[in-house]
Amino acid sequence: MHILIEEKKIMLQIARNSIASIFDSNIEIEVDFAKHPILNSQKGAFVTLTKNNHLRGCIGYIISYRPLYETIKDAARQAAIGDPRFSELKQKELEQIKIEISILSEPFPIKSYDDIIVGIHGLILSEQGRQGLLLPQVPIEHKMNKEEYLSAICQKAGFHSDLWKERTLNIEMFTADVFSEEEVSK
Repeated sequence: MHILIEEKKIMLQIARNSIASIFDSNIEIEVDFAKHPILNSQKGAFVTLTKNNHLRGCIGYIISYRPLYETIKDAARQAAIGDPRFSELKQKELEQIKIEISILSEPFPIKSYDDIIVGIHGLILSEQGRQGLLLPQVPIEHKMNKEEYLSAICQKAGFHSDLWKERTLNIEMFTADVFSEEEVSK
């Protein structure tokens, strides 16, 4: 999937405006869907918020049946006020947060752990009614090798970190087009 810089800027503005609208209901953004059809496509997306280089919220949807622009609006809002790991974002923090968006491919099953390419593939582990997801940038940011990445996805799903060594788990992979405000403003 190829996303133009202009489209990335629009998506980031949609995310920022969605968060800002929590504090000011008059904020909106107009989008030319004819010029940017990707915004009406049905794709999964995650919005990650950081403050001072620390995670401040991350919410998303693996698969979405809504237009991408709506998925981004909702994920951004939920990352700001609905991530249970963090307190709700305060208006005074709005200028301090950085936004990163990940547009996901459709997930596909792995045949072998050898299929996983660190930094390219995100992982979704679904076992025994539990699920964990790690975006492809996570192992890079935390300097993980493949074994550490597999252990991390087990922990994210609420299992012990060595479960992946015991048997082949129900893991799907996906790729993501990841971009941030800092990247597109260069």
